[in-house]
Amino acid sequence: MADFNAEEQFLTLHEFVKKAKLKLSPFVWDYLFGGSETETTLKRNRMALDSIAFRPRVLRDVTDVDTSRTVWGRNLRLPVVMAPMGGLQHFDPDGGSAVSRAAERLDIPFMVGSNTQPGLANIAKAAPDAELYYQLYVMGDHDWIAKRIKVAEDSGYKAFCLTVDSNLGSRRERDIAKRYIKPWHTNNHYDYRPRITWETVDFIKKTCKLPLILKGIASAEDSALAVEHGADVVYISNHGGRQPDHTRGSMEVLPEAIEAVGGKAKVWIDGGFVRGTDVIKAIALGAEMVGIGRLQGYALAAAGEDGVVRAMEILQQEIVIALGLLGVTSFDQLDTSYLFMNAPVVNQPHQLSAFPLLDLEDAGY
Repeated sequence: MADFNAEEQFLTLHEFVKKAKLKLSPFVWDYLFGGSETETTLKRNRMALDSIAFRPRVLRDVTDVDTSRTVWGRNLRLPVVMAPMGGLQHFDPDGGSAVSRAAERLDIPFMVGSNTQPGLANIAKAAPDAELYYQLYVMGDHDWIAKRIKVAEDSGYKAFCLTVDSNLGSRRERDIAKRYIKPWHTNNHYDYRPRITWETVDFIKKTCKLPLILKGIASAEDSALAVEHGADVVYISNHGGRQPDHTRGSMEVLPEAIEAVGGKAKVWIDGGFVRGTDVIKAIALGAEMVGIGRLQGYALAAAGEDGVVRAMEILQQEIVIALGLLGVTSFDQLDTSYLFMNAPVVNQPHQLSAFPLLDLEDAGY
């Protein structure tokens, strides 16, 4: 629309959530919003973040706050990556192309999911200067994997990610209860996934020229093994609470993963991150990058490419203010001395507890 102005329409992050709820069908909303079974892991993601408090320092000059971070030689606007999400095309007709263009405008990386349309090569063509990483679900043998690696390399992707926490499909009861079958779902998705082992990682490491990210690590033991098998990035994730239920929140895992990796690889994380303060907490604990999942989906559904750009602009505003009020001017100045662990949680944790002003009653929530 010619008269649409995302900066005027969206002043807070929770406004994207309400707009998305109003625009999406109940089936697609539940797919975006929900987790597996009891959604305990999903709620623990929020609880793990909310139980960390800040220890601000005062009387420091914070006139110029820098939110950038350099990753693999590229200076990025924020230490965040658009996490891989299947079915983006059901939030907005342009799907992954809209997010790749937003990522290019923002200078923020986008990790493109295996099931994201209009496909790996077309998404890269939509934004030639975007920093794109490719996330793989294994749906074939080694020859099939090698072909996917070649497409990623030929299309200009900068890193290759193997998701390792989806060897079996979870029971997402919001979808099941509505008898909703994802349009991009095919039975062959799960023929090969149960067979993935560390040998698969070794094959990818040997075959792929790009940095290797292992996404879905949830323990110190597997963090150490990931390093042994050549991972460049150990990506702490529980799939946004959408795979195993009753696991820990991602931020609970982060300290032990950092210790186990011992500086031999970078550590990234996702799981419930929707506010600028969330990002700061992860960086202070030692993460290099933070994945943004559901917030990306809300923004895309609310206002397409412009919505994603605007949501990240607001996230950056939150980060600038929070860093300055902590008494630092860059992420490099953060460490655990700025955090207080095991603080009381004041809101009952759930998907939207980070947005206490959000009222979805008139949106059918």
